[in-house]
Amino acid sequence: MSDNQQPVVLGKLGSSHGIKGWLKITAYTDSVEGIFDYVPWLIKDQGVWREVKVTQWRFQGKAVVAELEGVTTREQAQMLTNCEIAILPEQMKELDDNDFYHRDLINCEVTNINGYHLGIVDQIVETGSNDVLLVKANAKDAFGKVERMIPFVTEQFIKQVDLQGKQIVVDWDPDF
Repeated sequence: MSDNQQPVVLGKLGSSHGIKGWLKITAYTDSVEGIFDYVPWLIKDQGVWREVKVTQWRFQGKAVVAELEGVTTREQAQMLTNCEIAILPEQMKELDDNDFYHRDLINCEVTNINGYHLGIVDQIVETGSNDVLLVKANAKDAFGKVERMIPFVTEQFIKQVDLQGKQIVVDWDPDF
C-alpha cells in the first residue's frame, strides 16, 4: 500500500469510561470534536484496521468520550484502549489552495529560489504562530548542515509548493 492509500491517523482510543463500554478519545484534529466529522472510523485492533461506527459521543468534563457500535461492556472497551483511530485518505476534507496536510509535505524536496537543494522535509513542527519545516540536509551539503528549520510562511519564505512533483521552493539562504 502506498503512503497515499494508508489510513490517516486522527487520534486514538483511551481508557474505558464507565461500565457500558464508552471510551475516552484523544483527537489529533484541530478541534477535539472535529474527529467526529469523519464517518466511519478505522481502528487498528491487534495490528489490523477495521471499520467502526460511533453511535454517540459527548464531553465529559474536559475529556471527550464515545460509544462505539457493538462495544457494550467495560471489558470490551478495555480491549480497545490505545488503538489508533484513522480514516481513509479520500475522507479527508478539501483544503484551500495555500493550506496543506502535513502528511503531504513530508518527503518533499526543498530547493531555494536560486536552485540550491536544501534537503528533504523530514517532519513539521507546530510552534503555535506558524508551522516549521524540519528539512534533513543532503549528506554532502556544501554548508555542512545536517538539518534546517524553515518557517512555513507563504509568500515570505515558501514560494511554491508542488505536491504532485513533491517539490517546495523557498526563499532561504542555504547557510541558515
